[in-house]
Amino acid sequence: MRIVSVVGTRPQLIKAAALQPVLRRLHSELFVDTGQHYDEAMAGAFFGELGLARPDHSLGIGGGGNGDQTGRMLIALEPLLRDAAPDAVLVYGDTNSTLAGALAAARLAIPVAHVEAGLRSFDRRMPEELNRVVSDHLSHWLFAPTAAAVANLAAEGITSGVRDVGDLMLDLAARVSREVRDPAVLAPIGARLGVSLAPGCYLFATVHRAENREPAAMAEWTALLGAVVEPGRPVVLALHPGTRAALEAARIAIPGGVIVVEPQSYRASLALQLHSAAVLTDSGGIQRESAWLGVPCLVLRSSTEWVETVGGPASSAVLVGLDRRLALGEIASRAPLSRSVDRAVERAAKLDLAGSGAAERIAAALTLVAPEANA
Repeated sequence: MRIVSVVGTRPQLIKAAALQPVLRRLHSELFVDTGQHYDEAMAGAFFGELGLARPDHSLGIGGGGNGDQTGRMLIALEPLLRDAAPDAVLVYGDTNSTLAGALAAARLAIPVAHVEAGLRSFDRRMPEELNRVVSDHLSHWLFAPTAAAVANLAAEGITSGVRDVGDLMLDLAARVSREVRDPAVLAPIGARLGVSLAPGCYLFATVHRAENREPAAMAEWTALLGAVVEPGRPVVLALHPGTRAALEAARIAIPGGVIVVEPQSYRASLALQLHSAAVLTDSGGIQRESAWLGVPCLVLRSSTEWVETVGGPASSAVLVGLDRRLALGEIASRAPLSRSVDRAVERAAKLDLAGSGAAERIAAALTLVAPEANA
């Protein structure tokens, strides 16, 4: 088949890195980057690090609000798809790039394949939730990463073309995890960042979602990060450039004990998670990675589409929103200062991730034959 793959953000590059080698063995791929993460630190370095082919088309569409950005992507994608005349358009996840790729293809009557179909937070205030719902209802192939995602689609009346294929991000994490198990991996990262890093002696944080760039939200989560700092255990915050700009515009200062660094490469991010005492994030991708790595994760959101990771005290992740008191209690319970070093060392020593085989299932399922329901 002739397939156009549309990406635009770091998480989509991670998924594409897991799928692309297998996809290109069986199909012909035209690779399109919308430029949604247009910063080199956010996305550009990922191509070399993850072995991704450079895009055949780079649209350079970054910045702007959701509607403006999606509209500009549609304007650029429609003539590109018309000229390429692919058999399918493949989109990943729940971003504006996902929605634009699915809409542009559907308008041209090109079948859509959606990787990570069926995820639901059931919070339609989130632009990501709207993007994934619309993309699912436009798709011909719906590649679900979990049984819960399959059930979500069935509840919406979608059964044709649905396949539980596993998780591409787990496949890549399994491939790379062997390279970051040794705590010695922290030394070059710390030297580059100008930070002293040792297992269990720091917390790792990321914040990037639009709702957490509102002034009131930023005041709350910065205070939360400052509150969980302990003597000898700082928070290392890998700060999204959009979040940094929003903080500067609102004149909100980062508290003492929170060390701000640039967005990290894939391997560095995985290493920083694995060897930390705990992770604090609003990222769905990092929420999943921390679960696979066995790292306690405080999710800075009130809902999540990755329901498998959250639950009771034994779960890998917990929803704390921006509640400082709740976060302090969960950190004390899940990453007590007196045991965080031993737990981090033990966790890394025992790490043995296995992939899900999602790439092979997706590539094999992409055929010109109409898909069967729940195959």
